[in-house]
Amino acid sequence: MSEPTIFFSEVNERQGVFHRRAFLMGGLAGGGLLALGGRLAQLQLVEARRYQKLSAGNQFNYRLVSPPRGTIHDRNGISLASNRPNFRLLVTKDTGFDAETTLDELALLVPIDADRRARILKDLARSPKKTPVAVMEDMTWEEFSRVNIRAPELPGVTADMGEVRVYPFGGAFAHVIGYVAKVSDRDLDKAKTDTSQDQELLHHPGFRIGKLGVEKAFDTALRGHAGATKAEVDAQGRTVRLDPEGDIAPGAGADIRLTLDADIQNRALEVMGEESGAIVLMDCQSGDLLAMVSTPSFDANRFVKGLSGPEYRALAEYERKPLLDKVMTGTYPPGSTFKPTVAMAALTAGVDPSERVTCTGGWSFGGRVWHCHKKGGHGSQNMHDAIKNSCDVYFYQMALRIGPDPISATAKAFGYGSTFDIGIPGQRKGLVGTREWKRKTFKLDPTWHPGDSVPYGIGQGYINVNALQLAVMTARLANGKKALNPRLVKSVGGVEQPHGDAVADLPFSQEHLDIVRAGMAAVANDPTGGAFKQSQLGLGDVKMAGKTGTAQVRQYAAGASRSNQGVAWKLKDHNLFIAFAPYDNPRYAMSVIIEHGGQFGSSAAAPRAREVMRVALLKDPEIRARIERPMPLPDAPMTDEGEGDAGPAVVVPEEG
Repeated sequence: MSEPTIFFSEVNERQGVFHRRAFLMGGLAGGGLLALGGRLAQLQLVEARRYQKLSAGNQFNYRLVSPPRGTIHDRNGISLASNRPNFRLLVTKDTGFDAETTLDELALLVPIDADRRARILKDLARSPKKTPVAVMEDMTWEEFSRVNIRAPELPGVTADMGEVRVYPFGGAFAHVIGYVAKVSDRDLDKAKTDTSQDQELLHHPGFRIGKLGVEKAFDTALRGHAGATKAEVDAQGRTVRLDPEGDIAPGAGADIRLTLDADIQNRALEVMGEESGAIVLMDCQSGDLLAMVSTPSFDANRFVKGLSGPEYRALAEYERKPLLDKVMTGTYPPGSTFKPTVAMAALTAGVDPSERVTCTGGWSFGGRVWHCHKKGGHGSQNMHDAIKNSCDVYFYQMALRIGPDPISATAKAFGYGSTFDIGIPGQRKGLVGTREWKRKTFKLDPTWHPGDSVPYGIGQGYINVNALQLAVMTARLANGKKALNPRLVKSVGGVEQPHGDAVADLPFSQEHLDIVRAGMAAVANDPTGGAFKQSQLGLGDVKMAGKTGTAQVRQYAAGASRSNQGVAWKLKDHNLFIAFAPYDNPRYAMSVIIEHGGQFGSSAAAPRAREVMRVALLKDPEIRARIERPMPLPDAPMTDEGEGDAGPAVVVPEEG
């Protein structure tokens, strides 16, 4: 039996393979351990702070806080737009969130009608994940308490306190200040390409943006910057406790101060009553606007909460158009308030102011009779008389003589046909007709005919202006030197805005200005003037100068009655009045437009101008001191009584 044979070379080979494999496996294991150790070192040493932050991020959440919107004040610091506390109910959709079930449970705690439910579901559907959606605003304390007690049982539901915009004067400043409202889909679409916009803030349920007036024009400045509240949360993202020390305070928006005066603005709104129209009052030394009222108005607070469809349609379809800003957007024929401008153009063109024109109540020209508003006529009229009596025949002939271009040049120098940088958009230029304008506008009949000039002279035809332009024109005429620009925004964030008197001089001689202003003074102060009774301020020697106007709205058939009695409101004439006071040292200028008032400017517009002007004058310390200054006593008569006779005693009345 043979013995097994051992081949040592084979054993050595097997041992070599084993050793190589052992070294390879050991190397791999060592390399893995080394990599694991290195990674652990990196995580625990190098990136420790990063993961601490991530861990804290899982433990804590930062909830965006909408910044307090900047406030808006009048020139005296009276609040016109501010913020007030607002208890609100929010829901946030997340994984597993059931909107229908949540709303069913909330309906047991707070009133949620079918319309509100539909709106909430729509907002939840379009809002990003984890973005709160407002269910209810302005909850009562009882409703707020009920929700907070049940909040732990309602996933995604939060009741907190935010801020809501409030306008203390309702509609008095609505067209000027505007209002804020929720961010719409259109707003979000516009903001997508704007890198300066805070996209997260735009989706915040408490955030509102300006939609009109100052709120819109200065929206960025009023917004401020967002903050955040720090809260510890559980694995499902529900708040466990708040951490106030980690809160990031929001930055309030800039405060804005306007040149408007709340007392004058409210008085202007009051005197307008139910009428449709506008009142503008302007400081004719500085250019500051003290009142800009458009009526009828609307309550801006209703827009903050959101109008229902029927409410908005009622405003939009009302024939007196409360949503239209009649100060800047509404344009009207100026009527006879344009006559001072025509008079100034005639003087500049070389017309002698003492030249007389005979008015018999009508004037034949171009195959028709051009009537004066006074049937029997005014008789012989020079320029002063024509302004005082508002004689149409005189200004028909002056306009025909000098033509449209000198009139338009004068009108534009006074501010007609212009838009002014007052900080808010929406102004319409109106129309100041010229030969060149008609040539470009009317292709079939581009020639300016003499018959076009005749109505131009009394503020009809190819001329349309707004109430702001009328006030600027009056302020420039009253100032007599500076081509004043109106100013609405006094300061933004404490930074003073440019004044309206930093402008060039008017291109008119002082002599000509005095002639026109004397005619306007006679309108209001001469017993035979067109608005004497309606223009008496009752403030001692402080007098007002003015000019009435009636703007025709419809065409009258030959021989037909021009009465507005029994005529539909929209077919009645407009009534206008411009004024400045005191006449001897002008400080305030104004314009009043009564849309379809149906009366003469002296009957409808002038009395309202008088009441508003009185408030402005009585609020001015210098003018009030002048009004309250005692009148000088008459000289005592000389007597022949001898010495020792004291004579009659002089009794000085006490101040009442």
